Amino acid sequence: MPAKIIDGKKIAEKILEKAKKDVRTLKEKGITPKLVVIQVGDDPASSIYVQKKHDKCLELGMASEIKKFGKKITYTEFLFEIEKLNKDDSVHGILIQLPLPEHLSHKQVFETIDVAKDVDGLNPANHGKNLLGKECFRPATPIGIMRILDEIGVKLEGKNAVVIGRSNIVGKPIAIMLLNAGCTVTICHSKTRNLKEHTLKADILISAAGKPKLVKENMVKKGAIVIDVGTTKMKNGKLYGDVDFEKVRKKASWITPVPGGVGPMTIASVVENTVKACREITNA
Repeated sequence: MPAKIIDGKKIAEKILEKAKKDVRTLKEKGITPKLVVIQVGDDPASSIYVQKKHDKCLELGMASEIKKFGKKITYTEFLFEIEKLNKDDSVHGILIQLPLPEHLSHKQVFETIDVAKDVDGLNPANHGKNLLGKECFRPATPIGIMRILDEIGVKLEGKNAVVIGRSNIVGKPIAIMLLNAGCTVTICHSKTRNLKEHTLKADILISAAGKPKLVKENMVKKGAIVIDVGTTKMKNGKLYGDVDFEKVRKKASWITPVPGGVGPMTIASVVENTVKACREITNA
């Protein structure tokens, strides 16, 4: 029997429905939650997600702004722009869309984001709290993945989880969250030897490598839960995930599609975090 397809849009709708009610309550008090997304350059996949986040915020009655900068913006100028948002009382959530140009990819950029407005959990203080299992803002995609696993009724304790990818925005934080939930976690990456040897042991396989069809049918354990975080826009304009969906579906028990799987959950989690930040900042 082929795997059941996880409808990320449907799960996200539940989160967004609650967020909509919370926004309405805040607006009755004269407070409008506002998210600002910062994008540097014009990466196609990034532009898609930035616009979707913006549109969803407006749809829910929130305020939203996209601040776009050219790739030549200097490091000092970029930090100055973040500091302006930190001091702006009308802004409750700040999100830096990745990837950033190499000259801006420095930890001080993320340290500059006000922890209280860091709705994608990029500030090292939030990373540290996530590591310790403390309350904090966690990256939106890992939150979405954990919600998916909860929604389909997975009991995480004792499960073997394999994460492909070691980024600070997905790979590392989701590995920590799974570890804190009682999983035995393996993190694989570009330097991992014999990837298949590791993935075949996974009860839960999460791929966030950004390499189309990296995960083949022969790399997946029968009955595994497969979460595809990868989104690569090809020359034909279509988005492809890391997983060879149709073939892997024959072996997995549950699988997320691309698009329509993790993507909507990421957007919903950003919205949820922004509303939470607004409540905490304003004591509403």
